[in-house]
Amino acid sequence: MDTLKQEIKKLIISAVELEDISAEDIDDAAPLFGSGLGLDSIDALELGVALKKKFNVKFSAEDQENRKHFASVNALADYIAANRPAATGEA
Repeated sequence: MDTLKQEIKKLIISAVELEDISAEDIDDAAPLFGSGLGLDSIDALELGVALKKKFNVKFSAEDQENRKHFASVNALADYIAANRPAATGEA
């Protein structure tokens, strides 16, 4: 799970173009929006698209649970681990 969290942190940094911040600077449990990293709704859209491309997970605009899924790196990692397709091992 730690590897997944590192990947998510790096994706957040690149997707929303955070400057002067590294993956190590992001607390797994810190809020991504508001007083945490300070992301906004546009950042959420960009991050959602990047997560879909990288991890093949889907978020629905109508899903009331999205706020919970995007609460922190921990929450995103839990959602991705539970919802991404399993690797088939086929090449």
